[in-house]
Amino acid sequence: MSLRKILLVAGTGSAIDWYDFFIYGTAAALVFNKLFFPASDPLVGTLLAFTTFAVGFAARPVGGAIFGHVGDKIGRKPALVTTLFMMGISTTLIGVLPSYDTIGVAAPITLVVLRLLQGIAVGGQWAGGALIATENAPPDKRGLYGSFAQIGVSAGLFLSTGVFLLVGAVMSEEAFGSWGWRLPFLFSVVLVGIAFYAQFTLEETAPMKKVQDEGKQSRSPVLDVLAHNWRTVLLGTGSIVVIGTSFYLFGTYFLSYGTTVLKLPRALLLNGVLIGAALQFVAIPLCGALSDRVGRRTVYLVGAAALAVWVWPAFLLLGSSNPAGVIAAIAVGEVLVALVYGPQAALFAELFTARVRYSGASLGYQIGTLVGGALTPLIATALYAQWRSFVPVAGWVVLTAVASFVSVVVMSETARSQLDDGAPTIDVPTTGPADQTLDKAAAAADVRNTEPA
Repeated sequence: MSLRKILLVAGTGSAIDWYDFFIYGTAAALVFNKLFFPASDPLVGTLLAFTTFAVGFAARPVGGAIFGHVGDKIGRKPALVTTLFMMGISTTLIGVLPSYDTIGVAAPITLVVLRLLQGIAVGGQWAGGALIATENAPPDKRGLYGSFAQIGVSAGLFLSTGVFLLVGAVMSEEAFGSWGWRLPFLFSVVLVGIAFYAQFTLEETAPMKKVQDEGKQSRSPVLDVLAHNWRTVLLGTGSIVVIGTSFYLFGTYFLSYGTTVLKLPRALLLNGVLIGAALQFVAIPLCGALSDRVGRRTVYLVGAAALAVWVWPAFLLLGSSNPAGVIAAIAVGEVLVALVYGPQAALFAELFTARVRYSGASLGYQIGTLVGGALTPLIATALYAQWRSFVPVAGWVVLTAVASFVSVVVMSETARSQLDDGAPTIDVPTTGPADQTLDKAAAAADVRNTEPA
């Protein structure tokens, strides 16, 4: 399978997939509170809108479990293709969904159902794209290759923000609130085309082929990884919470906080997100490549510490209302996220053996983003409503940064570990006299897969 095809599907598919997921967050901050959750208090409407935003995250571990099973039993490719189809269709349907004024309570209920489908789809898609890239990478370039699945996130944020900015600029506020917001959702039909392309051009990865050829697929990959690698899943979960918290603070909550509390122009905030996403797009592969040279842990730890520090001046700059300061607050934060996000796909691929890799990577990633990403806009809005100060909100970011820092400190370095199941961890027969060997190997895998490459 050519490098061009791998990176095209991993990067482009991820970009459109995350575009679909992010436009919901942008719409929740700007219009959903009025169209689907009308309330006399704008803050209540915002809380309800962000609650449905969080529902998508709550569904992501479910998607990770479902498609982790498919990805480890049937293959990476069918799991990835199915999630792309699901995301494209559910997002397009949101674009044609009538508002509360038209169909009443059925509108928010249907919106929640479609958001659940979005969450299930993106919960299964991430590991598919990441493993297609990392399992086909040379051992010394897994950080770089894996980052192509990661840049889809910043590209998706850039596209979703840019489309909303463009649509808002070419039409009146009334037209945007009435029907213009639907256009970004309808554009997601492109993802269906990418899914067709992936179906007919991608091949299964070599590690997965080896597992299939040797008949070593786990009967229940999710239960297997939870039984034998639960500590590793927890460490992976802890390592990623700061990514979700910081990413959605700068990319989603700042939009709501800036427009409703600080009364800043929507266009200024969207420009900040747009610039930050563009810079992050460049920074992610650089950080992924850097982790190939100096190790995943070093880059991760620097990033977690930097985010814990930057959140304080970021709020102050946002509150200054100075256009340059507002843009810097958002853009610098998004760039710092790249330090932890760039090496993250390779790190998660290296945590698990091939027979349970899709399930283990999906669960660790999705549970971590549920804690960090889903709750951040909701917790931040609630904290500000209670204290009328940004200090508790910044404190929440620091708390998640500490959790990620400690999780990565506990880990061993993975940059030289194998992705082939020939040597490491739990890939041995699960019946007969090998049970004792399995127990010992599983305990070792729970600490880390650190066999030399």
